[in-house]
Amino acid sequence: QVQLVESGGGLVQAGGSLRLSCAASGTDLSNRFLAWHRQAPGKQRELVAYITSSGVTHYVDSVEGRFTISRDNTKNAVNLQMNSLKVEDTAVYFCITNMGRDYWGQGTQVTVSS
Repeated sequence: QVQLVESGGGLVQAGGSLRLSCAASGTDLSNRFLAWHRQAPGKQRELVAYITSSGVTHYVDSVEGRFTISRDNTKNAVNLQMNSLKVEDTAVYFCITNMGRDYWGQGTQVTVSS
């Protein structure tokens, strides 16, 4: 049974940093596609970044240059380092992987204050 658990969210001032982690059980994330999505209040869930099985990364324009997605194979996790945070980054952040079907984590709240 595949489970994803996000952690690392919290409250931070604009300009600050947070590192989110998505830890997996039931699968090896070291060679799996994994994406981070976020959902702000009243808005649709949107893609933030992903890393492919071969390590290629992609970021949406709004976070390019500020966020970094990376693997931590020692913890079977994928991290999202978020720097220079903005108020508009406030959202619940989810990780997702696919093994025949999508597996989502429960989400972690990120709140950026002005």
